[in-house]
Amino acid sequence: MAAMDPIVVPCPGCRALNRLPADRIGDRPVCSTCRTPLLGAPVELGAADFDRVLAHCTLPVVVDFWAGWCGPCQAMAPNFAAAAQDLAGRAVFAKVDTEAEPTLAARHDVRSIPCLVLLRGGHEVRRTAGAMPRAQIVRWVQGA
Repeated sequence: MAAMDPIVVPCPGCRALNRLPADRIGDRPVCSTCRTPLLGAPVELGAADFDRVLAHCTLPVVVDFWAGWCGPCQAMAPNFAAAAQDLAGRAVFAKVDTEAEPTLAARHDVRSIPCLVLLRGGHEVRRTAGAMPRAQIVRWVQGA
């Protein structure tokens, strides 16, 4: 992707796909549909929008497969959200509730949670399991 190519990102509020000029990322863009800030917050994805977002998103997508009953998942959630802020404009952070979306979890061979999967162009680049602090999540994403 050239420096001036637009990027496509999903809205954390309504999940609408938004096309942004790459050189305007620092301007704190908002969704053209619902006016929610676009960068820096994880996007909740389900079966209805997971494939569409991955097919169109031009940034790497970091998916946190989690469940509400999972203590380590709950403990890592603020770290994941903070890492999303740290890497705003460089990666999209998404969350998939494995209890609500068991077919997505099975399709991505999630065997333990929390499980982070990094995807580029819809293809898995790497994965890791277990809770991590903010700085470790950032390093893990940047190391790919």
